[in-house]
Parts: sequence; C-alpha cells; structure tokens
Amino acid sequence: MRRVVSLFLPRWSTDRIRRKAGRPPEGGAPPLVTAHADHGRRLIAAVDEEARRLGIAVGMTVTRARSLAPDLDVVDADPEGDLEGLRRLALWAGKRYSPIVAPDPSDGLWIDITGCAHLFEGEVPLLKDMMRRVSGSGLACQVAVADTPGCAHAVARFVPSGRPNIIEPGATRAALSIMPVSALRIEPGVVSELRRMGFERIEQLIAAPRAPLAKRFGRQLYKRLDQALGQVPEPIDPIYRASLPRVRRSLLEPIGTADAIGQVIADLCTDLARLLLRAGTGARRLDLHFERVDGARQAVRVGTASPSRDVRHLAKLLSQKIETIDPGMGIEAMALVASLTQPMAAAQVGSVLAGEERGPDLAAIVDALANRFGARSLYRSAPRASSMPEREVGHVAPLSSAGGAGWADDLPRPARMLVPPEPVDVMAMLPDHPPAMFVWRGRRHRIAQADGPERLHGEWWREGGHEADTPYAVRDYFQVETVSGARYWLFRMGDGEQASTGPMRWFIHGAFA
Repeated sequence: MRRVVSLFLPRWSTDRIRRKAGRPPEGGAPPLVTAHADHGRRLIAAVDEEARRLGIAVGMTVTRARSLAPDLDVVDADPEGDLEGLRRLALWAGKRYSPIVAPDPSDGLWIDITGCAHLFEGEVPLLKDMMRRVSGSGLACQVAVADTPGCAHAVARFVPSGRPNIIEPGATRAALSIMPVSALRIEPGVVSELRRMGFERIEQLIAAPRAPLAKRFGRQLYKRLDQALGQVPEPIDPIYRASLPRVRRSLLEPIGTADAIGQVIADLCTDLARLLLRAGTGARRLDLHFERVDGARQAVRVGTASPSRDVRHLAKLLSQKIETIDPGMGIEAMALVASLTQPMAAAQVGSVLAGEERGPDLAAIVDALANRFGARSLYRSAPRASSMPEREVGHVAPLSSAGGAGWADDLPRPARMLVPPEPVDVMAMLPDHPPAMFVWRGRRHRIAQADGPERLHGEWWREGGHEADTPYAVRDYFQVETVSGARYWLFRMGDGEQASTGPMRWFIHGAFA
C-alpha cells in the first residue's frame, strides 16, 4: 500500500526570511509580511502568525495592513527564493526519509514513505522525528500521511493539530468526505462557484452526478477528486542534485517479471559503476526508481557500509528488493541514482603468493543484513569514556575503526549488565561491610563471600544525569557470590555515613559469567 506524507509549512515565506536574515522569532519582533506589486498597488502575499492575529490577511493592501499594525515589517515577496528553499529542504528530506521527495509549491513537500517507515520503527516515530527536526529549525509545520498525495495534502492543511495526522490505509474516502471542496487543490473561482451551488464538502461532490459538473467546470475538478481518492495515479517526480551520478533505461516493452527486472538492474549497475569509476567515488546509497505504464512511480533504497562500485554486489542488494515492487500493468522505465557517494581510492591487499592471509570482507554481509533489517539494527559495541559502568559502552557503525580508550583490564565487570540497575533489599552492616543477604525479584539470595567496596563517583557535570550525578554522590560496588555459586554485582548509593552522598539504597547492576 502506497503511503505519502504531506509536510505543510503554513508560514514558509516569513519563516524563511527570519531564518535567512537572523531576525528574532515571532513574539519578539514586529509582525512580518511579504508583499508584491499588482496594478500599481502592493498586496500582501504572506503573513506570519502575529500579523494574522492582528487581522492582516493575504490579498489585503499594504496600506490597509499598516492601519492595523503601524510597526508592520514589509518585505518584497520572493517566490523564486521560496521555491529554491523548498528544493533544498526536499534534498535534505530525501537523504533522511525517502528516495521520493518533491516540493509541493509553494508551501510544502511530498514524501513517499512507502517501504521506509520500518526504518524508523513505524510511521508515528518517523513523523514525530520529521516534525521535531523541522520545527526545531524555526519552521512552523503540520504533517499528515495518507494513501494518496491529494488526501495527505488536504489533511495537512485542513486538519490543524500539533501532532502528526495519520489516515489509516483504506480510509482515504472517509477522510476526504468531511473536507471542504477547497481541499481539492482547485482554482478559487471554481471553489466559489461550487459553494454558490450548495457544494460545501467533498462528500457532496462524490455523490453528485458527474456529467453536469464536468461540463461546467472542465476535467480538472474530477481529475483532482479522483487523484485524491486514488482512482487516478498521481506520481511524485523526485528531486535530486544535478551533480549526482544517475543512469536510466527506457524499455521497448513493459516488463513485470522478477527475472526481467533483475536483468535491467544489472545493466543499470554496470552503467553506474562506469560513472563512479570515472569520478573516483563509490556508492554509499542507491535509489532505484520504477516508472509504470499507468504513470505511477515506485522506488527502493539500499545502502552500503563502505563505498562500493562492485557491480555484482550492488545488483544483488537491489535485486533483494524486487519483491517489494508492484509492477502493475508493466514497468516502462527504470532509473538508478547514487544519492550518496564517497571518494574511493585504490586499496592495497595482501599477496597470496607471499603467504599473506587476506582477511574476510565483512562489508558484503553487513550490507545484506542492514538492507534486510534496517541500518539502525546493526551496530558494534565500543568503549566510551565514562566513570559510570552503564555508560562505558556505546554503539558505533559495524565497520567503524576502534578509537579512544579501551576498557580497564584491572577492573572486572559483569558479563551481563542491567540497565537501569534494579533495586534490591539488602541486609548489610554500615558503613562499608558487604551485604550478607539480598532479595531480588522476590527471591532470597544468601551471600557466601564478597569483595569490595569499589567506590565510583557520579558524573556531576552531566546535564540531566542520573540520581548519582550530583557533586557529592557516590556508589560503593561489591562483587558477591551466593551459596549456590552465582556471582552478582551490587552497589549501594551513598557511602554509608553521609546522607549527602546518597539515599543509602541498594541496587543490582549485573551478573558475572
């Protein structure tokens, strides 16, 4: 099922001006509008939230607007700059969310996230991430996702909310029915005429006979309606930087079988490898686009752990995605774009004749696993500088080189760490005696022998740190062995004497092998 996001930027023109000029945010500056010339008059083209609150609207004369806000800040409208800014925003979204992204002039983006949501663990996390990043850059935004671009466009603009609007698959008709006719992206004059005739909501258009209205308003009215309902394809033409390596094959006859698609993939990879070799680069991310005979577009994306122009390897990664493609009545063209490249210099390898063993190439297996389960599912554990045990391990890319300090060999640590530590009930003598018994998860454990304490101080310089991250807090750790032979790592929060060092509560932090 196709899923399309509409990212609506309701104050794009004024927000862009504030960001570009470094102006203070709304609330701390005069109201801001843009204006354009029209037959000797200057009309308002865009308004910010403060101007809208004062009653200034698009289409109003600047003279009238100044009577409502004497300190009004008026800037010349720049539609070309707005469109170029949308293109740059689309390029950013294309790197992060989906290979199919295009501007939705003049105040939004379309993002086809079909097959991409699982990389963010679902549509809701993806949309929340998008809203957080866009709004964090100073842009007001509303987001909606639906089965069609037209439905997503309508919901994003006519169902305002501070959270993502998600139209469940198959609910397009129900969502559109309650929308006003102006949500169909039709001319304002047509909207006014429809309202004069009594058509306020889209459900009334759906129920009305088509022939009379089509004769009066032309084909565009029902074209937009059918596109929004998903009855007529509405492809999204993705945007890429002109400098990116890309190749395309137009087919003499439509294809639809996996073998035929796989053959074209191999041909495209061969053509692209030549371009990459000429540029001295390798592909880190590939976007494969399919153009169907009915005008619909689909795309798949694969990534590599290291720069590559190995035709067989790249073709294999892309061929694994064939099962996700719906060829419909046939595919008439395919295009392959290296949307992310890196310099790729010649690498020296060991000589088999000299008896040097060549290490295994892990890039291929990493790429296969990452493209099956998602790049975020693959990582390698690496040391991280910290005095808190739960922070001494971090996640890095599978093939990244190790860096920084390693783990201390003289400080034994449990094979299994519990994060966060779990509270336990302990019987122990203060201030620094090891525990004699503890209760964990409802089970009593008697301790045969113990070693400790090992004192650790909290990282008080961290913002929003743990309870122990205060200037005087400490943890006293003990390695204990129970009468049954199990070995655990316990700690007391506090030094056992001064209340300022901690609440004197006990926790279990891990188990030794």
